[in-house]
Amino acid sequence: MTDQLSSPQKTLHLVIHGRVQGVYFRNSMLEEAERLGVLGWVRNLPDRSVEAMVQGEAGAVDAIVRWGQRGPMMASVEKVDIAPGTGKYSGFEIR
Repeated sequence: MTDQLSSPQKTLHLVIHGRVQGVYFRNSMLEEAERLGVLGWVRNLPDRSVEAMVQGEAGAVDAIVRWGQRGPMMASVEKVDIAPGTGKYSGFEIR
């Protein structure tokens, strides 16, 4: 029996493309994840995209995906690749 009785958990892997490095994207995503109660991580990739694994209540995960499709004010998101994710997380961190 799991301890998540109230709502189903969802885990997604995101790769966010566009002007997403050097615009406070990772820190802003951390703040948004903490606000929504989403777990996982976020990091920059060498190709200038941002990768994230997000996990939590389905509505909260959907909300952070919507946030990721626009990002912080200085970002210019072109597209977000979304795939099923894996893992179990106890917080949200910048890697």
